[in-house]
Amino acid sequence: MGKSLKDVFTDLRARKRVGVFPFIPAGYPDLNATGELLAALERGGASGIEVGIPFSDPIADGPVVQEAFTAALAKGLKLKEVLKTVREARSSVSIPLVSMVSYSIVFRYGAEKYFADAREAGFDGLILPDLPPPEAESICEKARKAGLDTILLVAPTTSHERRKEIAGLCSGFIYYLSVTGITGERQKMPEDLAEQLRQLKQITQTPICVGFGISRREHVAQLEGLADGAIVGSAVVRRIKEQGAFGVESYARELVGS
Repeated sequence: MGKSLKDVFTDLRARKRVGVFPFIPAGYPDLNATGELLAALERGGASGIEVGIPFSDPIADGPVVQEAFTAALAKGLKLKEVLKTVREARSSVSIPLVSMVSYSIVFRYGAEKYFADAREAGFDGLILPDLPPPEAESICEKARKAGLDTILLVAPTTSHERRKEIAGLCSGFIYYLSVTGITGERQKMPEDLAEQLRQLKQITQTPICVGFGISRREHVAQLEGLADGAIVGSAVVRRIKEQGAFGVESYARELVGS
């Protein structure tokens, strides 16, 4: 195991930097590429990587991510193969890896078994995008007992009371959605983003990462002093499709500003 999420965020805060957390769809375009991409993104300066477990019923995924998930599933991708690929790649990757997985997949696999197997494969945490409180409470507790950090989503429309509830269940970071809707590249960040993040920081010390719409170095820079990390999804997936691991590594460098 390499650095924990806590280590990474402590370091980022000390350096007053915003971490870049790319998202990749597992098994896209194939499992060999997944292993290569993990190593390439670390070389590119990523602070951590979100590995999306393909799901046939997208939750908030835009067309670029949906297309990648559909392509991976069309090849008969199995969850056990994803875990095996991560386990094999882990020796050459030291930054935190987080699985983004629908709770329906976890439920079918067996929650406690998934948490144990994911941890053993080298995952540090998990994002459950479709598990709201109070249902999330017992599941998050089981995940943390297995050694995984828990990450839940907060949207611009989430109420103040609900935000406090969600923040209390997050041990890795809070995933703040910059906009309501689906993932995808956008020209600029929402005008209310700074105020939303300030309000969220008043109720929690847990690191906050912002996702949805981030695709440029200037977007990442806009989060300085407001958030701990930037999650970049659709723009990374598009480059995987167009340029492969080499292009994604240079894109990560561009986002990090190195």
